[in-house]
Amino acid sequence: MDTATRFRQTVISWAAGDGDTPAPAEAGAARELAADLSLRTVVLVEGVSDRAAVEALAERQGRTLSAEGAVVVPLGGATSITRYLRLLGPDGLDVRPAGLCDAAEQRFFRQGLERTGFGTTPATDDLEALGFFTCHADLEDELIRALGTDGVQQVIDDQGELRTFRLFQRQPAQRERAVEAQLRRFMGTIGGRKEHYARALTQALDLAHLPGPLDGLLSHI
Repeated sequence: MDTATRFRQTVISWAAGDGDTPAPAEAGAARELAADLSLRTVVLVEGVSDRAAVEALAERQGRTLSAEGAVVVPLGGATSITRYLRLLGPDGLDVRPAGLCDAAEQRFFRQGLERTGFGTTPATDDLEALGFFTCHADLEDELIRALGTDGVQQVIDDQGELRTFRLFQRQPAQRERAVEAQLRRFMGTIGGRKEHYARALTQALDLAHLPGPLDGLLSHI
């Protein structure tokens, strides 16, 4: 297990503890790993699929985030943002945060940044100035709009699942839905598929026409 992975797991365990005071062993381990990485930035994203997309795009750009002092950490849900931000502040790791959020979850990120002293963000531009970039609906929506429905279905075909998707489209609950909605639902039907396609779709992106939130975040880190 590499140092970045150990750090990620330690921070997730630290954040899962009860109360606002971190367990000394977890805090100490996280600080040691952060020092080993020369950590500058922790990128907070809502879930593992967001992490997969951010890391895949960095790789396509020829970057190794851990070598740049950055590690992507999934929150397991936007409501955990305040707890994680407390761990990154001056009483914790004392590193800068950055991240992605869904439009519907912006309020949790704004509240968390304000409550932990990282800044007040009355507008989206202010949120971006603090390193947090908002997806129109969510990251899957951004990737589908960037590639187009035909492009996404080509990726599904490349993964050997186009026939499975066609069968899915014929289900009574899906027949009247737009293709975009069908694609988003299909990616969430089996455990691990959402993460898999976040990576696969990101690898298919035109690097000259990236989704704004992903492009903004990678430029900021």
